[in-house]
Amino acid sequence: MNIFWETIAHYNAGTWIYQVLITLIGIALTYLLFRNPTHKIKVAMKLYLIFLNVWTAAVYYIIYCEPRSYNNALAGFWGVMALFWIYDLKVNYTPFERTHKHTRLAILLCSLPLAYPLFSLARGMSFPMMTSPVMPCSVAVFTIGLLLAFSKRVNIFLVMFLCHWALIGFTKTYFFHIPEDFLLASSSLPALYLFFKEYTASRLHTSTHLRARMINLALLIACGAIGILFMIAMVCELAQEQVLLK
Repeated sequence: MNIFWETIAHYNAGTWIYQVLITLIGIALTYLLFRNPTHKIKVAMKLYLIFLNVWTAAVYYIIYCEPRSYNNALAGFWGVMALFWIYDLKVNYTPFERTHKHTRLAILLCSLPLAYPLFSLARGMSFPMMTSPVMPCSVAVFTIGLLLAFSKRVNIFLVMFLCHWALIGFTKTYFFHIPEDFLLASSSLPALYLFFKEYTASRLHTSTHLRARMINLALLIACGAIGILFMIAMVCELAQEQVLLK
C-alpha cells in the first residue's frame, strides 16, 4: 500500500501542470461535444481519448508506477484501450450520436473525475498524495459517462473493458485503502445495466417480447446484486476507517 500511494504522490508532483492542461482540454471538448457535435469535434474527442489512454499506459504506469510489480500488465490493458479508440477513429463505429435518454447520469459521470481530489481532501489527504482527475479510474468513469451520453452505437468490447476496470477499482478499495474508487465502481453499475439493456434490445427485434423482458430482468437482477455488494463493502470500509480514526 505504501508503494501504491508513493507512486501516486510522485505522479502528481511530477505531472500536475500537465494534468491541469489535460483536464481543461477535456472540459472544453466535452462541452463542445454536448453543445455542437460537429465532425471535427467528434474526431478531436476521439483523439483526446486516444491520448488519455496512451498517457495512462505510458506516463502513469510505465514511468511513474515502475516500482509496482504489475505495472506492465496494466499498461498493456490501457494500451489495448487506446487501440480500440484508434480502430474506432478509422472505422467510426462509435459516431458520438446523442440519444438524449440518460443525459443527467451521463453528465454526472463525466463530472466525477473532478470529484476525485475533493473526495481525497474530504478524508484528510493532501497534495501530492491524493487522487487526481487524470488517473486510470478517473479516465474510466469519464469514458463511461461519455459513451452513455452518446450510446446510440458504441463498441461493446470497450464497454466490457471499462466495466472490468471498475471491478478492479473495487478491489483496490481494500488492498490499497482508496475508497475514492467506490465512485467508479458504484457509478459503473447503472451505466453497465443501461448499456447492455440497449445492446440486447437492439438485437432482440426478432425475439419474442417475453424473451426481451426476461433478459432485461436478468440484467437488472445481476446489476442490483453487484450494487448491494458494493454498498455493503463501502459501509464496511467506512466503518473500519472510523474505527482507525478513533
